[in-house]
Amino acid sequence: MRVAGLGFRKGTVDFTAALLAAGPVDALATAAEKAQELAAALPGQRVIGVEVRGVKTPTQSPRVLALMGTGSVAEAAALKAAGRGARLVGPRQVIGGVTLAVAEGEGE
Repeated sequence: MRVAGLGFRKGTVDFTAALLAAGPVDALATAAEKAQELAAALPGQRVIGVEVRGVKTPTQSPRVLALMGTGSVAEAAALKAAGRGARLVGPRQVIGGVTLAVAEGEGE
């Protein structure tokens, strides 16, 4: 399963550039508390909300760690939603205020 993890601030409305950069994915993932906002902004896309707190990530943002309990919401969401054996397929990117990380794994 290939998943694009997205981290964003409340009120972000344009996810187009990040989705294009992600390429083909089976689902989008974000922190559970942001999933409804992402799904509303992208009707027709499969959106998975996951608990990101405690997920170890290569990137460590002190601000995000303090707020969300993980170093990168995008990386944590992608890794968790991609399932067993998940790995990031490249470095995270920040595109138009949206942080993007893509992971592949064995599914939910």
